[in-house]
Amino acid sequence: CPRDGGTCPCRVSSVLNRDVKQFGKKHMFDASEETCWNSDQGTCQWVTLDFPRTVKVSQLHIQFQGGFSSRLCTLEGCRAGEELVKISDLYPEDINAMQISFAAFQVEETVLDKLKITFANSTDFFGRIVVYHLGVLGEKL
Repeated sequence: CPRDGGTCPCRVSSVLNRDVKQFGKKHMFDASEETCWNSDQGTCQWVTLDFPRTVKVSQLHIQFQGGFSSRLCTLEGCRAGEELVKISDLYPEDINAMQISFAAFQVEETVLDKLKITFANSTDFFGRIVVYHLGVLGEKL
């Protein structure tokens, strides 16, 4: 969303020590290798994206910090005014590299206005999640 100059309202479950300047959600989209969103501790951290217009999603790109990833990511989505419904489960690897979930994310025809990614099984003992990059690829409708 934000890479094309537009805005895409994003919400996150938490931010480490509430330090949004250093660890806030905007850092998932700034294309910097130096910054990240860092959740606080707790189970089932999540990110929601409210797209400014309807989109057809084809891929999800995500880069975790090794040791602070999620073994299970659940994707839910909906059209405007509807309730979220489960789309699929993803099983990222716990490595410090771009996680491209195209093979597991078989929702090429999914048309959405809102997407929620729930990080259900953190590799960190305290449940923290660290995301350096988050990208949703598809087309605007």
